Order: sequence, then structure tokens, then C-alpha cells
Amino acid sequence: MDINAYLESRTARIRQALERLVPPEDEPPQSLHKSMRYSLFAGGKRVRPILAIAAAEACGGDTSGLDDAACALELIHTYSLIHDDLPALDNDDLRRGRPTNHKVFGEAMAILAGDGLLTLSFQVLAQCRQIDAARRVRLIGEVAAAAGTVNGMIGGQVFDIEGEGQPATTQLLDAIHRAKTGALLCASVRLGAIWAGAGEEQLETLSRYGSHIGLAFQIVDDILDVTQTPEQLGKTPGKDARQEKITFPAVYGLDNSKAMAQRQLTQAHSALAGFGPEADPLRAIADMIVHREG
Repeated sequence: MDINAYLESRTARIRQALERLVPPEDEPPQSLHKSMRYSLFAGGKRVRPILAIAAAEACGGDTSGLDDAACALELIHTYSLIHDDLPALDNDDLRRGRPTNHKVFGEAMAILAGDGLLTLSFQVLAQCRQIDAARRVRLIGEVAAAAGTVNGMIGGQVFDIEGEGQPATTQLLDAIHRAKTGALLCASVRLGAIWAGAGEEQLETLSRYGSHIGLAFQIVDDILDVTQTPEQLGKTPGKDARQEKITFPAVYGLDNSKAMAQRQLTQAHSALAGFGPEADPLRAIADMIVHREG
């Protein structure tokens, strides 16, 4: 399949939906909405909402009304990036090739912009009337858990902060990244499957795929932090080592980390063995995640 054409068309759909869902810059309070939109429309591959769409397609579901729900994932992801870049967390000045949100709008507004995006994500999910109330509630629960403290993104961020300067162990590394990065990626796949009315067997299969690509995504992120330039990466490389973070290259070495990413890709493909060509976008996205260079 032509994955580039697929990604381009789905990215355009997501952008149109985000433009409609997020208050315009001239809507009071203007400073807040400018800050929210600055980071939300700074680029990015829109991997999480596209995964949701691709998962629904793999289950044979109608995706015509899915875009709004999928956008909730991008809203949460963007909020996490804004907060992650703050001086109290990763203290980064560059994101997607331009100054981070707090460098442009100040720390207070960056915090509030993240809060605004997170809050809006659940409003968007609650207003998805194209599916029944039971599925709507289930989607809200799935996304909230993936973004939360127990095996979710926020919990993973806490482990990441507390792990700085600590002895690097495989157990802590796994706990950090399955939660910090993997949880929301896996939830993206599950969201699309639930939207499409997938049965429990299909949902479990797609969850395995999501877990493998979530771990692969973080392994590759850690590798790129070691190997790429600021221009290639769009953010400051080498910060993980300077902050003594627990990363895959730090624990396993660069070559072993590359091999681990490839194994996760193989397992992601194996998880989709029971699907036909309708899951080709998911297969191609897995390839893209592991072979990306920025």
C-alpha cells in the first residue's frame, strides 16, 4: 500500500477536525487559545489518532464519525509535550524545530494550555454522539486510564523523574516506558477497535499489537536521542544522558536497543496475523515507527 498517501489523507482529516474542535485564537481568553494552538498545530505525525482510525478500519468499522474521538488522543499527547518541556520536568527549549510553549508564552500559560487541552479532550469524547452511550463511556475510561497514574502516562512520567540518577534496571526501564509512552499508543488502537464494535478477541489481538508498537516507539525515541542532530530530531538531543535518565541505550547499549526495536516490530506484525489486507495500514505504521529517523 502507499502509506504516505494514507498518512497524508488521514492527517488532513485530523487537522480539519482539530481546527473545528479547538477554540480559535480570537476566542477569549485569547492568550490561552493562542498557546494551545501554537503547540497543537506545530506539526507532528498525528500517529495516535491515525492509529485509532486504522484500527477501526481493520475491524471493518465505519470511521466517518471517528475523527473527533481520535482527536482527543492528539489533544492529550500535545498537553503532555507542553508539560514535559517545562523547566520543572525535562526543561527543553526546542520542540518540533521551534521554541517550546513556555519559551514563547511563559510557564504559567504553558501549564494552563496543557490543562486546557487535557480538559477539552474529555469534552470531545463525551460529545461523540455517533456511538451509543455505553461505548462512549468506555472510550472515556480507556483514555483516562491510559493518561493516568496507574500504568498510565502520568505514572510513567513520575517513574522517569524519580529514576534520574538512579541505577538503571530493566524493571524500572520497562515500567517507565510501557506507561509513559506505550499506554497512550495502545489506547489509541483500542479506541478505534471499541469504536468499530470489535469483539473481545479482536480487541485483545489489537491490544497486543498496540503494546508492541508502544514499546518500539520508545526504544526508537531513546536511540534517536543518542544518534540524531537537533535539525533531524526537532528537539534537543543528548538530554537523556545529561539528565541521567534510564533509557534503552543506557541499559542495553545502542546495538542491542536497535535489535530490540526490530523484535518488537516482528511481534507487532505477528499479532496481526489473523487480519487480512484491511490491517495493512497498521502494519505499515509499525514499520514507520521503527524505521523513522526523526
